[in-house]
Amino acid sequence: MSIEFNTARGRCRLTLAAAPKRDGEQTTLMLAYERADGLERVGFVCEIAEGLARADEPADSETLLRSLGPWFAREFEQVREAALKSIRTERRPLVVRFDREHPGPFSRSEGGRDDGD
Repeated sequence: MSIEFNTARGRCRLTLAAAPKRDGEQTTLMLAYERADGLERVGFVCEIAEGLARADEPADSETLLRSLGPWFAREFEQVREAALKSIRTERRPLVVRFDREHPGPFSRSEGGRDDGD
């Protein structure tokens, strides 16, 4: 499954590079931006804190990717550059974490879940 979108660099897609992993505190996704022409692929890690992405339900990869897609499409250039820098300088993948302080696509204004607080 992938989400496709247009960027200044051309057509790109956001894909799951591995199955989601869940523990008691978060869901971890290995994601990749891929140019449609195949010239570039940039991987990174996405951590979603428990309680943001309906932690009471199974981590369905299609649902998670659909929730994340519009946010990562909008933030494409910043995430891409940070991921490339992390790989080059730190020799490890970038980690993008969503939690209560930084809910990203799971915020109420993004159409996320409303816990009533």
